[in-house]
Amino acid sequence: MRPDYITAQFLHQFIESALAEDIGDGDHSTLAAIPSETTKRARLLVKEDGILAGIELAQQIFEFFDPALKLDIKLRDGSAIRKGDIAFTVEGSARSILTTERLVLNCMQRMSAIATKTHHLHTLIAGTGAKILDTRKTTPNFRLLEKWAVLIGGGLNHRIGLFDMVMLKDNHIDMSGGIEQAIIRTKDYLRASNRNLKIEVETRSLDEVREVLRVGGIDIIMLDNMDVKTMKSAVDLIGGRYKTEASGGVTEETIRAIAECGVDFISVGALTHSIKSLDLSLKAF
Repeated sequence: MRPDYITAQFLHQFIESALAEDIGDGDHSTLAAIPSETTKRARLLVKEDGILAGIELAQQIFEFFDPALKLDIKLRDGSAIRKGDIAFTVEGSARSILTTERLVLNCMQRMSAIATKTHHLHTLIAGTGAKILDTRKTTPNFRLLEKWAVLIGGGLNHRIGLFDMVMLKDNHIDMSGGIEQAIIRTKDYLRASNRNLKIEVETRSLDEVREVLRVGGIDIIMLDNMDVKTMKSAVDLIGGRYKTEASGGVTEETIRAIAECGVDFISVGALTHSIKSLDLSLKAF
């Protein structure tokens, strides 16, 4: 279930940096209180219903810090979980378990919350044909893990960053002098730089949709902050010539009506920027 962008190199760098940030010159609480030879067992206890994410990452963290730790995985990423479930047990050096505990929990709690939210929204639009997309509204240096969690929850990744797709948003359009100028310059730039990137253009009205259709040569039209009636008119106007993405004002209450407009994608920034961590804990037993 690991996507291509979650490489071994990325995981190594992330875990090394995160542990260095937390441990500094030593986990002095653990070093002071726990004899070096002490071995213990702990289990990951689920305290809230949801979708589990971050198990594979937790395994990587434990193995990176102390390969002698023994992990017994009970539930996999993407599993539906209920309060009281045990996701895994870990056994070995008590010092190692204590020192890695917070990093494992921080990652798993956030990733599981994102996967849970994504899954919930996906169920709300079941049968419509629309797909849930994430955005770049992510936590710096945690983006790839948040996007991984979206995949685990059943959503799709939009773009990883600024480099893998062209998205001409309102400020690009306004600063370049209009939709036509922005699209023409973009296509010139891609030809000159020998890049083959998809082009998405944000529209805020039916007139702007018409302008994009007139200029053409793009891949996706974003329908930004449109009411349902206007969005339906825009989808009809586009008539399947380009993929469509609804963005802005998406809530649990509005998402079904938006999906029923016939859009291909619905992007939801709240998947990653407004998430309350899922309640998990690591307890000795």
